[in-house]
Amino acid sequence: MITTLTVIAFSVSVAQGSIFGNQLSIPNTSPNLTACVDQPSFFSCENSTAIKNTCCSPTPGGLVLQTQFWSTWTGLEKKGQKLPKGSWTIHGLWPDNCDGSFEQYCDLSRQYDPTPSPKVLPNGIVVPIYKGPGVDTFIKQFGRQDLLTYMENYWINQGAPNVDFWGHEFSKHATCTSTFDVACYGPTYKKHQEVIDFFDATVRAFHQYPTFDMLAAAGITPSNKTSTTLTKLQNAIKSQTGAVPYFGCSNNGTVLSEVWYFSHVYGTEQFGTYKTLDSSSPSSCSKDGPVWYHERTGASEREVRH
Repeated sequence: MITTLTVIAFSVSVAQGSIFGNQLSIPNTSPNLTACVDQPSFFSCENSTAIKNTCCSPTPGGLVLQTQFWSTWTGLEKKGQKLPKGSWTIHGLWPDNCDGSFEQYCDLSRQYDPTPSPKVLPNGIVVPIYKGPGVDTFIKQFGRQDLLTYMENYWINQGAPNVDFWGHEFSKHATCTSTFDVACYGPTYKKHQEVIDFFDATVRAFHQYPTFDMLAAAGITPSNKTSTTLTKLQNAIKSQTGAVPYFGCSNNGTVLSEVWYFSHVYGTEQFGTYKTLDSSSPSSCSKDGPVWYHERTGASEREVRH
């Protein structure tokens, strides 16, 4: 005998199975690292021999920077583009070379930046303007609404749509990171798979450095009435990461606007362990004068979950 309760339970089961089935059908976007399992692992920029498989360790860009912004407005508040309350925002994940130099726009066949900067590379090559669909369409094609929602909340552009910024960061930086090369994804590679993988990796790295929380725990919070100092900022972060990051300031070094965390990576940029290092770039913040960590207006922020 089939009871009403049985029918309800069956319906819920089918609905859940349908949901879970959709989740399980989302394509995997990870690289194929099976060849790396039997090879020696090391921290990038610290290897004593040549890297045989560049899918196993980022090269030559083995000095990895996880970069963040502290902005107080977006310019597109009326369109719903706001900043996450109680958090800094993602800038990017940059592959500097071990000597501190860097490459950019290394694969123009994967150029998705509608406003390239620079427009012309140092070698004279012009970076073509991308006129295709935004990279958010790639994320949707892979069924990653979870990733897209997170990026819309924490990877925020200023003065232009977020999606333009995401395309810029992938094209300028990820194409210069060997572990995101298309060849690393093997024979089952699906177009734009590495784009999704880069966004995932950037979010993962961002989670390692909760700047707002680390500063707040040291008693440093945004204020339009009380300033702080570069030394206090540096000591607060060093006490939690073991290293001094780069702090960037605008207005002649008086207004805090960004932070860069320097690291060597054990393994791939996607999944490896980050060893945080002291910044190799001198801070642009005033060393002796006040540094303002400004508040945001309520109209420029929204509540989000970390």
